[in-house]
Amino acid sequence: MLSTKVVTWSLAVFGAVTFLVCVLYGLIVPAPLHMTGWLEQVLPGFRWLTPGGFALGLVESFLYGAYAGLVFTPIYNAMARRWPNASRS
Repeated sequence: MLSTKVVTWSLAVFGAVTFLVCVLYGLIVPAPLHMTGWLEQVLPGFRWLTPGGFALGLVESFLYGAYAGLVFTPIYNAMARRWPNASRS
């Protein structure tokens, strides 16, 4: 069984780190290769390279990861209870 707390925190931190990597990527590569359009579509209220937009994007990425952990873990645990030997195949 997976721990909801561990999976939720892991995915939340993963989301935040991924956001940071995307922003760093955008600062390194030329403008046509930026992910700004995608980030602005996926993260409501996010605006590229503003302090408020950066903070909001970081928080939203963290919360998206936490949401994924909170939803995924109970589903996984329910399936693991239903089919206990499936992971050994």
